[in-house]
Amino acid sequence: MLGMMVCCGGAAVRAGNITGTVHAEGKAGMGPDASDGRYASHEFKFVPKVDYAAMRRDFVIYIDGPLSNTPPAATNSRAEVATVKVSQKRAMFMPHVLPVMVGTTVEWPNKDDIYHNVFSYSEARSFDLGLYKDSAGKAVTFDKPGQVDVFCSIHANMSCVVLVLQNPYFAVTDDRGGYTITNVPAGTYRLKAWHERLPPQTMEIIVPESGAVKADFTMGITGLPTE
Repeated sequence: MLGMMVCCGGAAVRAGNITGTVHAEGKAGMGPDASDGRYASHEFKFVPKVDYAAMRRDFVIYIDGPLSNTPPAATNSRAEVATVKVSQKRAMFMPHVLPVMVGTTVEWPNKDDIYHNVFSYSEARSFDLGLYKDSAGKAVTFDKPGQVDVFCSIHANMSCVVLVLQNPYFAVTDDRGGYTITNVPAGTYRLKAWHERLPPQTMEIIVPESGAVKADFTMGITGLPTE
């Protein structure tokens, strides 16, 4: 297979792909039969539990940090610095997780016939769009990298995450936990896997001048302090 050529500052750069899968595992001993069946009791039977085995979507895989050899125009269509949208529909934010590159403007259209209020107090970007029912929505530009947790001040279950990244090489997993990051300039990188409920994981990878490197992640509640 011939390597993909991308242009960087007038010079051609060989580029490959990163592909793999991500899945999550819960703590040992906390499966369906944990707690001696007490989850079948009247007291606990309606208590929702995290199904780690079913977690597939909303993992974000990305190359960590700024890249000196990033092409001026991203080849990953999800990563182009442009205007994207997070809709408010049925009292939910859609999508729930949105990775964007620094400089991206996000519009927040309200498609419900009730008021919503979009706000965040995150360090990377704080804002308050006020109460509105305007289907055209309002816009926020994310000009600093980091995790931005977004909420509605009216509806307790409405939340989403905008993950602001420093380069255009990222992907969101599909419903099978798979991902592909395309046209990455050849080189050695730190690849990070992120999920809002789990500690992130990183690994060092070498992207070839042609073809693909495979990078699989198994994520769980590990590496945290015990006290």
